[in-house]
Amino acid sequence: MGGTATEAEDLRARVQKALDEFLAVQGPRLQGISEDLAPLLDSAVTLLSGGKRLRPAFAYWAWRGAGGADSEQIVRAAASLELLQACALIHDDVMDRSDTRRGQPAAHRGFAALHRGHGWLGSPEDFGVGSAILLGDLCLAWADELLFDSGLPAGALLHAKPVFDVMRSELMAGQYLDLLEQALGGGSVERAMRVVRYKSAKYTVERPLHLGAALAGASQELLEAYSAYGLPLGEAFQLRDDVLGVFGDPEETGKPAGDDLREGKRTVLVTTALARAAPADAARLRSDLGDPDLDQDRVVELRRIIQDTGALEHVERLVAELTARSMAALQASPVSAPARDVLGQLAVAATTRRG
Repeated sequence: MGGTATEAEDLRARVQKALDEFLAVQGPRLQGISEDLAPLLDSAVTLLSGGKRLRPAFAYWAWRGAGGADSEQIVRAAASLELLQACALIHDDVMDRSDTRRGQPAAHRGFAALHRGHGWLGSPEDFGVGSAILLGDLCLAWADELLFDSGLPAGALLHAKPVFDVMRSELMAGQYLDLLEQALGGGSVERAMRVVRYKSAKYTVERPLHLGAALAGASQELLEAYSAYGLPLGEAFQLRDDVLGVFGDPEETGKPAGDDLREGKRTVLVTTALARAAPADAARLRSDLGDPDLDQDRVVELRRIIQDTGALEHVERLVAELTARSMAALQASPVSAPARDVLGQLAVAATTRRG
């Protein structure tokens, strides 16, 4: 098969099919416990019906680049990363008190609406948060199940398990560091970049590459080549996400304009702006960051401050530099065709996206 856009689209459809088949098995299991669990499955189905499928794509093409043959087993293994991603998104939305995800109500908001609609006892918000936490935990458990029941040989799965283990630990560590930066009011750009690396860069690109490569029994040389390509690309991906969180179009991102500002995210973009802003502008930025009632006029003003400091231009330059470093590493790598071509296409897609 050639590394074409059609093939990339086909992989997305195959990942969706694997997820649909997996969730179709989980439905009767949950129903066998209680019909009251139907909203949990419905929420998971809704969330898993969309997304860019970047993590499965990186895992699949790393497998192919290590000499692995195409099969439904590797597609199922790669699809398990969407369940890990679902766990991260659900919990992230709870921590950030987000209202929407992919243009739909965030899971905790949906469960709160369910509580409110039925007139149940207690707090709808508390019920929503608790239910979403449990759904995120369930998706985390399901990620293990789909990976280890993918049908790949036991030896390959055993070889890949340490990668899967460290990826999950790094993700949770990065989430905590993100919370900590918000609690501390932000620190240095270096600390913000540490969050970028562990909350997103590694588990979005580098570790999925390592997972696919490990499943294929790749050499240490190839694993290192995937790191040289994947880590700077993952950082560029998250920096692009940070820009979209402030300047993105809600029609493209599926989230309200300036949502990262309302959530008080101490991103590289914001931390750079705070370090460079005039005292009055820095005070305004600190005062308004994290205000959930931030209206559109104030979002526009904060955007102006960030642009005036040169922070936006700085981050865009970082994205370009990191992407160039990633592409140079890919071209110098022993990754075989067609995987090399497709990984190049994925790098462009990850860093130039609008949503």
